[in-house]
Amino acid sequence: MKICIVHEWLVTYAGSERVLSELIKIYPTADIFSVVDFLSDADRALLGAPRTRTSFIQKLPGARKHYRSLLPLMPLAIEQLDLSAYDIVISSSHAVAKGVLTGPDQLHISYVHSPIRYAWDLQHQYLRESNLQHGLKSWLARWLLHKIRIWDYRTSAGVDFFVANSRFISRRIQKVYRRDAEVIHPPVDVDAFTLQRNKEDYYLAASRLVPYKRMDLIVEAFSKMPKRRLVVIGDGPELTRLQSMATSNVTILGYQSSESLQSHMQRAKAFIFAAEEDFGIIPVEAQACGTPVIAYGKGGSLETVRAAPDSARTGILFGEQSADSIIAAVERFESLPVPITADACRVHAESFSAARFRLAFGSLVERRWLQFQRTTCNNQEGHILDER
Repeated sequence: MKICIVHEWLVTYAGSERVLSELIKIYPTADIFSVVDFLSDADRALLGAPRTRTSFIQKLPGARKHYRSLLPLMPLAIEQLDLSAYDIVISSSHAVAKGVLTGPDQLHISYVHSPIRYAWDLQHQYLRESNLQHGLKSWLARWLLHKIRIWDYRTSAGVDFFVANSRFISRRIQKVYRRDAEVIHPPVDVDAFTLQRNKEDYYLAASRLVPYKRMDLIVEAFSKMPKRRLVVIGDGPELTRLQSMATSNVTILGYQSSESLQSHMQRAKAFIFAAEEDFGIIPVEAQACGTPVIAYGKGGSLETVRAAPDSARTGILFGEQSADSIIAAVERFESLPVPITADACRVHAESFSAARFRLAFGSLVERRWLQFQRTTCNNQEGHILDER
């Protein structure tokens, strides 16, 4: 079998690139394609792949800095990648990667992090956060997103089998493409995190400081709980605003090294997570450190945090993205009759390990390839009988 892997764009080593890295470990001889590849040498070493084969966008002036602005060209660009030499095409898609062109004798399996968020159910949020609610630019953006939705739905027919990174995304795939998807949770490098049972008297929140992460709600909640201590780690456009909101019991550290983040995560009483994520890796990393999670009960958190009141419990879920809801969840956590154990958190986190991902995904591809071959063979035999 000749296998290739198609990824959207390679500019940094983040969540979807961790998935790509594990796919490369499963298929080390696979060729890698992407729209653009501007990875640093350090990030490329983490990815474990040589330079990829890219589209014409790679050579456009200013593409390195403004590649996101070239989204209207990406459907055309992804369709120009010649994958005709491969038996199996695996796309790792959160935007356009699943739109590659394949033939009837090629198996296309798409691992979907999400259908294009800003083109479908999150369009209005995207327009608000981009200040594109009114005027000519707003209507141009809406028209482009409309065209992308049409293309995105059409190209879903070219995927033989969908794989979703969570049950939440599986439901989104069903809603958008009217297709079923198997669920394989993304890999989390739990081995890089060390269990620590002794906790200190503070809560931790950590993420990129962007609006949808709702770190402002966490800071607001703790400003109303002066006896509860909060540490915030992260950098981004919301940093200055959060600093202006912080009270004396809230410490905002800004960017920290991965070693510092893990140290704070190990020692925290609990990790606070207020975003609605497709999956959400960092709550699993916190649990790998033996730290319980208090999370917004929607999206991937429903799958990564065990909130059932038993000995395997790993956290508390709150029902609304509001400061009051966070306050109520913290108070519930503080008053649990049986405290959540660090060992329960660690055991649960290990169910999302990279080794588990490689085994599950490799088995799925093998199973689907055998099924695809049988179907293709039966179709060919039927065609021969018809001609006779």
